[in-house]
Amino acid sequence: MTIPARTAVTNTGPRQPVRAIPVAIAAAQPADRVMTALATGDTGLTEAESARRAALFGPNAIRTHRARIGPVVARQLRSPLLLLLAVTAAVSFFLGERTDAVVIGVIVALSVGLGTVNEFRAEQAADALHERIRHRVVAVRDGRARSIDLPELVPGDIVELRPGELVPADLRLLFSTGLHCDESVLTGEAEPVRKSAEAVPEGSPIAELSSCALMGTVVATGTGRGVVIATGGDTEFGRIAVGLARKEPETEFQVGLRRFSMLLVRVAAALTIGIFAVNLVLHRPLLDALMFSLAIAVGISPQLLPAVVSTSLAAGSRLLAQRGVLVKRLVCIEDLGDIEVLFTDKTGTLTEGRIEFMRTVAADSSDGTETTTLGLVCTDGSIEQGALVGGDALDTALWAAPLPQRAAAGRYSRLATLPFDHRRRMVSVLVESPAGERVLITKGAPEAVLACCEHVPESAARALDDEFAAGHRVVAVATRSAVGTTALTTAEETGLRLAGFLVFLDPPKSTAGAAITRLTTLGIAVKVITGDHPGVAAQVCERLGLRVEGTLSGADIDRLTDPELAGKLSTTTIFARIDPEQKARIVRAQRSLGVDVAFLGDGVNDALALHAADVGISVDAATDVAKDAADVVLLEKDLQVLADGVTQGRRVFANTMKYVLMGTSSNFGNMFSAAGASAFLPFLPMLPSQILLNNLLYDSSQLAIPTDTVDEEQLARPSRWDIALIRRFMLVFGPISSVFDFATFGIMIWVFHAGESLFHTGWFVESLATQTLVLFVIRTRRTPFFRSRPSVVLLTAALAAVGIGALLPVTPLAAALGFEPLPAGFFAALLAMILVYLALAEAAKRWFFHAPGPVPAVRDRRTDHRLQRRAARFAAGTRPAPGTYA
Repeated sequence: MTIPARTAVTNTGPRQPVRAIPVAIAAAQPADRVMTALATGDTGLTEAESARRAALFGPNAIRTHRARIGPVVARQLRSPLLLLLAVTAAVSFFLGERTDAVVIGVIVALSVGLGTVNEFRAEQAADALHERIRHRVVAVRDGRARSIDLPELVPGDIVELRPGELVPADLRLLFSTGLHCDESVLTGEAEPVRKSAEAVPEGSPIAELSSCALMGTVVATGTGRGVVIATGGDTEFGRIAVGLARKEPETEFQVGLRRFSMLLVRVAAALTIGIFAVNLVLHRPLLDALMFSLAIAVGISPQLLPAVVSTSLAAGSRLLAQRGVLVKRLVCIEDLGDIEVLFTDKTGTLTEGRIEFMRTVAADSSDGTETTTLGLVCTDGSIEQGALVGGDALDTALWAAPLPQRAAAGRYSRLATLPFDHRRRMVSVLVESPAGERVLITKGAPEAVLACCEHVPESAARALDDEFAAGHRVVAVATRSAVGTTALTTAEETGLRLAGFLVFLDPPKSTAGAAITRLTTLGIAVKVITGDHPGVAAQVCERLGLRVEGTLSGADIDRLTDPELAGKLSTTTIFARIDPEQKARIVRAQRSLGVDVAFLGDGVNDALALHAADVGISVDAATDVAKDAADVVLLEKDLQVLADGVTQGRRVFANTMKYVLMGTSSNFGNMFSAAGASAFLPFLPMLPSQILLNNLLYDSSQLAIPTDTVDEEQLARPSRWDIALIRRFMLVFGPISSVFDFATFGIMIWVFHAGESLFHTGWFVESLATQTLVLFVIRTRRTPFFRSRPSVVLLTAALAAVGIGALLPVTPLAAALGFEPLPAGFFAALLAMILVYLALAEAAKRWFFHAPGPVPAVRDRRTDHRLQRRAARFAAGTRPAPGTYA
């Protein structure tokens, strides 16, 4: 899915005054020459110039999309079912059956119209959701840095790059600090590539263009600034992606629908061939036999199943959007309902996310003033006019505190930076102190920093343990003299002296405890994956009432094989000090046990795990790479909001299954009755046009199913497609329906001595009434109406369909449809049959769902369609790029 309501424009116009510069050429040119060619400068473009270039080059998007009525209608007309109806209407018309042809034509028009309206509304809902998911980028215009929508970038814009961000276009770097980009989407190489503003020889391969940052790649570490040299389809990524197939592999929900459709095709084929053969043996007219057989094939098919599904998904997406849950693909709503294990980060989800600096604990007996100053200086963010720009959450909290040491920190001159990464879990800076000495300062996770120190005082170790036991976040600061050092590498981070610890507080979120309880009642196990210390995570979980069964650290996981890791998951709640690769490994291990897994994360280090999960969940304030990797975006990082999404996903599936179970059993019963009746009646039991009209009235009433209420027990656990259960349900409840059809046949022939027209009318009214009203029995496993009430909309729609069917025989349309008025005594018999039928269906339902059945098998993860979808996107290079949603 792509950004809606935009049209792609590429730079192919004649004699453009400003042209995008090919990446290979730009890389080989000095940065100032590239800026001159793009008619830009250090102050960036003016707003007027950027508007002119936007009109010239178009939006910075690989693919664009908006909901259009034409393609929706075309997809409706491609339906094999509608083709069958159209052929039937044409044959009827040319053979003189003009009334049948008109009726079938009206049915085709109504079916296409209903399907088009519902699918178009679903596309509009998806477009509205995508409009709410924005990618922003910091660009310099008119000399000021400002945040703009990513599609608004044009060649010549000056762009800021920060860790965790997607590179928004092809850029020629102007300067960088420790900048490394993950280019695996283009090159397949897992290791981030170092980037700098130095030119490379012309003709170098893309992987060696160290002076260019390419669209769709990810800023792994460091910062930088660059000038946009190409946007949209003119980028290196765009040239690969723009010509690729856009159809995504199916979700499990879609696979279930397809398998269900194949079941109906097989049943319809068997009935159609059998009925056609019987009619030929009985020497019925060939055309009548053919038309009746075709009508049977159409009648057993739930014609509006796609409309019911799209209506459910669209309604579900609107409700979720109101609750702050944006689903990037509508079919992923059902995936939400399948979640059995949720892996979540800690900060901002279980905690308030408002990190506050508490105090400094010096390693010696000092007051910690020096430690605080060193902590302020050691950051990979930028310090501009005494303020921090672009630091992480802990650095931001430290600089936000009213500390007198900020003035002293400003007197240090930073010479080099070794940015933070998730393997080292440290950041180091080379600075010149106010006294003119070169000093190396290192700051990071206590375990990592202490491992680089020559000596750790016992008192400092005890103080660290006390802070962890209290649930505080701790950052260690160490230093050493660096005389003669001019550049920083990881080899320099040795022989350090521990200066002390910076202590931060991130209190548990007040709503998280209730949310965890609610998720538990929904059958979802909540587990925590964090880069923090295990003691801190355990304290937070304990305060929130999340039972901690066990803890594994990143070091523990490294010592385990994949089968061993999978074996420990059932007794592990907290995974601490985990790096990005380990997060993805944990998720894959959990999925290998045959359960559906969701992962909630918002950082660049969460992208691998988001891709590995069945459902990737991020938040609107997350990094671009996290939002692109996710299937679901939360406008608020709150587990209560996620629980709403799970509930809605299960509601969508439950209502879809109501239609499937009821429609297949009733339609199968009716068609089975038609097949049996055609063997002994001297005429067709119902005209083809009447069968189709019956099916249309019935299906139209079922469009209200998405509004129906769902019983709590149906929401308590995830449900999945079970084709075997659907088949058994059809074979049990279909014949029950046929019993009352045959009773109607007997009443019409032996009591009312009905001719062909009256017989058709009686069965039409009875079959429509029974198959529509039985929904109120099948829609719940409880006692209908008393312990489970349907929605008012569904009740009204069902009664309206039955009423229309009963009134048609007395309207002016009756003769054209082949109907005639029914005697009053028929309706008394009909009422009695309906009551007995519903009672028998209720008894059969209780037996069916309580009788022992086959044990469901664990799903085979080798055919995991979501994993195939992810793999296909990476292999083809169609991983979502800025300006697109896939």
